[in-house]
Amino acid sequence: AARGLADATAKMVDAAKVSARDPGNVDAQAALKSATEDLRMAVNAAANNALKKKLIKKLEIVAKHTAAAATQCIAAAQGAGPTNRNQSSQQQLLTNCKTVADHIGKLVQAVRASLASPESPSSQLGLINASQAMIQPCGKMIAASKAAVPTVGDQAAALQLANCAKQTATCLADLRSAAAKAAEACGSLEVESAIDVVRQLEADLHSIQKTAASGKLLPLPGETAESCALELGATSKTVGASMAQLLTAAAQGNENYTGIAARDTANALKVLSGSVRGVAAATNDRSAQDQIVATAIHVMSHSRRLIEEAKKAIANPQNPDNQSRLAQAAKAVSQALNQVINCLPGQRDVDAAIKEIAAASVALTTGQYPSAGPDQSFQDVQTGLSVAAAALNVSASELVANSRGTHAQLAQSSQKFAGKYKAMLHSGLTLAGVSKEKSARNEIVGYLRSVSMSSTKLLMATKALSADPNAPNVKNNLAAAARGVTDAINALVTVCTAAAPGQRECDNALRKIQTTGAMLQNPVEPVNDSTYFACLDAVMENSKVLGEAMGDITKHAKAERHEDFGSAVGTAATAVCALTENAAQAAYLVAISDSSSTAAVSGLVDSSQFARAQQAIQQACEQLLNPSSAQAQVLSSATVIAKHTSALCNACKTASGKTKNPVAKRKFVQSAKDVATCTAGLVKNIKALAGTLNEQNRGDCSASTRPLLDAINDLVEFASAAEFASVSAKISPQARAAQAPIVTAGSNMLTSSSNLISSAKSLAVNPRDAATWQLLASHSKAVSDAIRKLVAAVKDKSPGQLECDKAIELLNMAINEVDQASLAAISSKLAPSTESTLEGFHTVMMSNVNEISDFIEPVSSAAKADPEKLGHVVTNFANYFVPLSKAAVGAASKTANHERQMSVLEQTKTLAESALQLMYAAKECGGNVSAHEAHASVNEAVENMVEAVQDLKGTLEIAASEAGLTAGMVGSIHKATDTLDEPIHGEVGRTFAEYQESVSAAAKEIMIKAQDMVGKAASSPSELGVISKDATTVYCSMAGNCRGALATIDNDDISERLKAACKRLGGALGELLQCAGSVQSNPTDFQGKKELSDSARQVTTQVASVLAALQAGAKGTQACINAVDNIKGIISDLDTVIMFASTGLLNKEEDADTFGEHREDILRTAKSLVEDTKKLVSGAAASQEQLAVAAEASAGTIRVLAEHVKLGAAALTSDDQEAQVLLLNAVRDVASSLGSLVTATKNAFGKSVQDPTMEHLRSCAKAQIDWRTISPLPRSICRRW
Repeated sequence: AARGLADATAKMVDAAKVSARDPGNVDAQAALKSATEDLRMAVNAAANNALKKKLIKKLEIVAKHTAAAATQCIAAAQGAGPTNRNQSSQQQLLTNCKTVADHIGKLVQAVRASLASPESPSSQLGLINASQAMIQPCGKMIAASKAAVPTVGDQAAALQLANCAKQTATCLADLRSAAAKAAEACGSLEVESAIDVVRQLEADLHSIQKTAASGKLLPLPGETAESCALELGATSKTVGASMAQLLTAAAQGNENYTGIAARDTANALKVLSGSVRGVAAATNDRSAQDQIVATAIHVMSHSRRLIEEAKKAIANPQNPDNQSRLAQAAKAVSQALNQVINCLPGQRDVDAAIKEIAAASVALTTGQYPSAGPDQSFQDVQTGLSVAAAALNVSASELVANSRGTHAQLAQSSQKFAGKYKAMLHSGLTLAGVSKEKSARNEIVGYLRSVSMSSTKLLMATKALSADPNAPNVKNNLAAAARGVTDAINALVTVCTAAAPGQRECDNALRKIQTTGAMLQNPVEPVNDSTYFACLDAVMENSKVLGEAMGDITKHAKAERHEDFGSAVGTAATAVCALTENAAQAAYLVAISDSSSTAAVSGLVDSSQFARAQQAIQQACEQLLNPSSAQAQVLSSATVIAKHTSALCNACKTASGKTKNPVAKRKFVQSAKDVATCTAGLVKNIKALAGTLNEQNRGDCSASTRPLLDAINDLVEFASAAEFASVSAKISPQARAAQAPIVTAGSNMLTSSSNLISSAKSLAVNPRDAATWQLLASHSKAVSDAIRKLVAAVKDKSPGQLECDKAIELLNMAINEVDQASLAAISSKLAPSTESTLEGFHTVMMSNVNEISDFIEPVSSAAKADPEKLGHVVTNFANYFVPLSKAAVGAASKTANHERQMSVLEQTKTLAESALQLMYAAKECGGNVSAHEAHASVNEAVENMVEAVQDLKGTLEIAASEAGLTAGMVGSIHKATDTLDEPIHGEVGRTFAEYQESVSAAAKEIMIKAQDMVGKAASSPSELGVISKDATTVYCSMAGNCRGALATIDNDDISERLKAACKRLGGALGELLQCAGSVQSNPTDFQGKKELSDSARQVTTQVASVLAALQAGAKGTQACINAVDNIKGIISDLDTVIMFASTGLLNKEEDADTFGEHREDILRTAKSLVEDTKKLVSGAAASQEQLAVAAEASAGTIRVLAEHVKLGAAALTSDDQEAQVLLLNAVRDVASSLGSLVTATKNAFGKSVQDPTMEHLRSCAKAQIDWRTISPLPRSICRRW
């Protein structure tokens, strides 16, 4: 290690010497940079062990502090609960606290393990992992705590919660930093540790196998077969997702994220191992025990091999065989996981049913048919098939219902379903056998194959739901599979049976309705992508269709037009199914929009949307490849595929823009490209198939669908990782009650529609039966009433309306309270409040105003396009106004200045009134994206609210600055600092260079204000508040620009460096403001002034860190910014010299000095500036290093030229005053033009030739050439002298 360090040092010194001899040599600079990086790595390697110990020790200390602070925050959150006016936010806070409490225990255990075994790599990694796992949930708890503070009625509890949240945030920042540094030092151990963990799990499973063989394997307390089976099913998905992350990171050669993925995989396998033990212990079947443990051992063995292959891939990322070896190992793990799932209770029986169906379906390929009985006629065989098909449909419904039941119920229903399928298959083959025409037999066999495929899909969907009921979209997949079975049965019965007129159509419709009814049983997840108002429109439209179809049924039954009658029945059934689906979706949206429910938390991707798109594309591909599909169905399939693949590609693009994980960013981009490429190829073949429906074109489509489906499956598996997933909404009992009117009306509509079609079935046979006509009329009235109630229920339950009414009531209360206080203040009867101090009231007001400001945009978005979120955001939004009004009254009562007193009250009232206007507009709009006129009202109200917030904030900041109250300003700085962790959604409006310039200017301004504070502390302490306010405004603006810069930096290391520097600057500035407040309130405090000076120096240091991070992000553009600043200084100096020359006071210092002595220097430097300018202009299309060299050279040359011209002008003496001024003005114009050219070069850097900034650069370059040659008169002076 010492030799390597010495060699690296020598190389770095040599590279530095070469670079110093030729500063403009880009290759030399690159060599120096490489040598410096090698030296850093050598230093890390030499001091690795000592560094690890130091970092782990620091992490242990920080972890203890974080655990203690988080525990106090949890206690404060629980204490604030009884007086929190917003129970929704309180519930969310307690949920986050519960999650953090679980992580605290794991973190404490990891700290103890590390203290007990400080040299153990596994204990070190355990501490790092526990610390990193603590960061995200603790961050959510802190955010929830800060959001809850303004609505806590007890001031002491609110203060305690705020202080604890602040302390926890500080500790968490230290934990994040310490964990990151420790992970970097110990990162190489992640993969090795994961291999050791998996190897140990394999050994543990062998021990469990031996214990089971001896009959001593017993379940742990609280373990049941059902709970362990559910955990095993869910964990298998987690293992699969972690495996996908591992494959992607290893394939990209990213060592850091490969280690993280290996760790996550090992942790998931640990949970899987415990679940396997629980399942094995809960069963008395020895063969089942051996089977599940043995398959779990295979999972561990193959997983270990996968991680080892990932390690090899990282060690040699250029090996082309890496991808194939990783894919083979992953495939082996996936197969082993499936075998484990197949061993679960209930799963084995479903698997057996699938095998039974597959074995029975072999008869479809033999060409042999069972013969009918001697007494059976053709009609008897047809009747038998109809009965068997109906029994299979009923059995499918039972299977769907029991998929959510016990394992015994699932086993029984799956076995029954397999038996009913075999009976139906036998009847169908018998019918095919008695058919005389070969084409008829082939047609029947084709429809039987369709039933076979749909039956297998139903069992697979049942199996998936049973294994993991909480997986995204599994319930919808099961419902779709059940509908597929019904559709296949209906198609078979339609073709194979002959019945009385209208009977077949009615039976098909009844089966279809029966299958759809399951949607309304428990609508707790979305069934499609429709919004609430789309559901309402669909309900209205299909209600009309159903009403017309009922009239047609009656009309055609009377006229005995049987074909039209059958068509009307089919239309009615389709409308009923559509009504049911949209009613179920509307009921779900009503439930999640209820303010008592816990709102969903959006993740990086919507896993449910991905799963629904995957399902829709698979179904479209199947329809596309179906030989019986007509041209219209082919085109419809193409539309569905194009729609959903486009949505997936857009989601991938959005996700890649949001995530900071470089592996995920590249994976999402690549997945979008793969899906788009495969879709383009498929669409091309679909066009050919739509033009000519033949086997060759269909075969081409089949070949094109396989890569598309593989790409989508790979994407969905990768996106299912917990890191990207959304958190589903939790529906409360109150929300379930809100669903009841829609669910009840929908269920009544289903029942009455079924009764109507049953009555119509009888009328089709006997249209003269008066009793049946009366029964049909009764059922028609029942259907009409149910439809009317369903439409009314969907309209009445529009999300957010009730919450808007409650918010309006709260806002009116707040306005009335402020009005009463204003009247009292006018008559000088507003008594000072004793509940808090002026600073306390100001802090509460600023906190509430900040929260209100943050909610303006969410309320606007929900009001215009997201009705499901409207109730939640409106409730939280309105709850901040009551404490705001109380604090405003309290602050006014403590304010001596009557004008300021009235200003606070009036502006608070204005803010509340603008919020009231927004609530009325939001209620009217209701989240309807089509209500464009109402959108205008919302936009107007939002503008008024933003203006009112700014006015009140300004008043509070001025009042606070005059009184020396810094808590509100420090809070604003902390809030701005927190936003640095939030990514920018959507397109970034400016380039990095523009953000860099803004951040750089703001940082320098903050540094100037910090120095001003030091001066004012001694001369005029009363002005410190105003400077503090200005510094706060500048920093908040800088934080917003810094977010933009972070979004446009490609290098993640530099991004983190810039973010950390801006955060440190915010912390230092906050401490400076607190010191300034202390000095302002006590101007004679010398210790306070010393602390102020120290804090100012710290701010200066952090400003330097920000500027250094900006320069590292783009050295060239930062050099341009610095050059422009230097040129401005040169111009300012020239202006001063010109003023002296204009008054005749510019003379040479030595009598012997002549202009001729400076003439050659001026001309030579001007020529050098010509060359530097050329390099500067070309630097816009070069590298950052080349641009930096050119900008620095240009700034240096213009400085030298200005000095020579000043000396030359002085040599002319005041006797030639006009020539002096002309010469100085000429060089000033050159400097000004050069400054514009440097700015234009900076803005044009990296842009295309057609970009407008390039045209501006060309014009600036032309202007610079005109000035660079110096104006005619000074040239004549040069010639004269």
